Amino acid sequence: MATASGLRLLVNLGRWHRDRGVVPQSRALAVLVPGVSQVDNKSDFLGKKPHRQHPGILKLPHVRLPPALANAAQLLLLGNSASNVEKQVQALTNYLWSRHLPVEPEELQRRAVHLEKKILENPDPVQTEEKLHQAVLSALCRTTYHWQKLSYNEGLSLVYMAARLDGGFAAVSRAFHEIRARIPEFQPQTLMDFGSGTGSVTWAAHNTWGQSLREYMCVDSSAAMLDLAERLLKAGSESEEPYIPGVFFRQFLPVSPKVQFDVVVSAFSLSELPSKADRNEVVQTLWRKTSHFLILVENGTKAGHRLLMDARDLVLQGKEKSPVDPQSGFVFAPCPHELPCPQSTASKPLACSFSQPYHPIPFSWNKNPREERFSLVILARGLPEAAHRWPRITQPVLKRPRHVHCHLCCADGHMQHAVITARRHGRDLYRCARVSSWGDLLPIITPSELPPSPAQDPPES
Repeated sequence: MATASGLRLLVNLGRWHRDRGVVPQSRALAVLVPGVSQVDNKSDFLGKKPHRQHPGILKLPHVRLPPALANAAQLLLLGNSASNVEKQVQALTNYLWSRHLPVEPEELQRRAVHLEKKILENPDPVQTEEKLHQAVLSALCRTTYHWQKLSYNEGLSLVYMAARLDGGFAAVSRAFHEIRARIPEFQPQTLMDFGSGTGSVTWAAHNTWGQSLREYMCVDSSAAMLDLAERLLKAGSESEEPYIPGVFFRQFLPVSPKVQFDVVVSAFSLSELPSKADRNEVVQTLWRKTSHFLILVENGTKAGHRLLMDARDLVLQGKEKSPVDPQSGFVFAPCPHELPCPQSTASKPLACSFSQPYHPIPFSWNKNPREERFSLVILARGLPEAAHRWPRITQPVLKRPRHVHCHLCCADGHMQHAVITARRHGRDLYRCARVSSWGDLLPIITPSELPPSPAQDPPES
């Protein structure tokens, strides 16, 4: 609820607007817990559009694979002689979703020292250096997550396609949609996909910017994955013309630092690298190769979110400059700021994740609509003033009679729980909040300076 002082400030702010010759509007002001905010109406953000189409709406309806891609995937899986494909798909899905990041050598060393001290607290009369070493090693094996690199051969690549092609396409489509919705004039010509896998990024990019994109660079260390992605482009065969022209495949990143791409993507690939040092090196390389947008997507888990926040901080705090574009970077989405993530620094850290509904590939076991839970960060070259700094809705919106609950990540780097009503905040903001959903932006700005309340006015002499 808004406090009494907050309501007094609201009255004062309205008086201040009248004194400055500003016509008061129902959409102009809003009190949000715990402070005072106002609707961003400097450019008449609604215009003549209805509330359900306000500019912060970024949700997509259920995403569906292009028919050519869905048909090719079905054809390739039907031609596979492996049995129990459904069980393999479920097992791989569960494994990928529950996967943790590999433990760093420094952390292993710290755990080993701690375990050695615990063992020595109850010394064994016949304890030897070798027995102590074996006891520590055995305890480490029992208590440490065993991360393993996945090697994608032809069979596992097909299983991965059946498990992740549609969900990955949905998540990346949502990221691309955010850029297109907020900057409709942006028309990229080149794209690079690191860890391209089955090529879902290429299909999603073509679906979004097919009119302008002329070159797609797919980079993946697995030759089997690259072969599968190429066959998907050729309707499941090896001889057809590719459905999307201008797609190139490589097993290694381009070496030249001067080779840049308008859009660079890494989707569900950073988590496949064996150490933080490897991830940092790849992120720095990808950023150097970015001329406009770097899009990083991972599973919507705590591990996936933490990985993305490390990459975000590395780019924002690093000294990496492009040899052809010296502009620094800022966070285009989802954060409305470059400050530490309030979800990560909370007493009980949460994953900042989003959800995109999609229609899966219609395999026999896979017919009902699903939702892809993912985390993302979109980094852009330039100045943050070029982007909206409206709060991001970080949880499902709770719609109740005559009021709406919105959890917001705000431009000041804090989370706010806003309870919005038409009576307190005006019909326009209330209607906008009511039609908004998880992941949308709410058209609100927080003034840096507010006029003093009557209690703060100096006494008249």
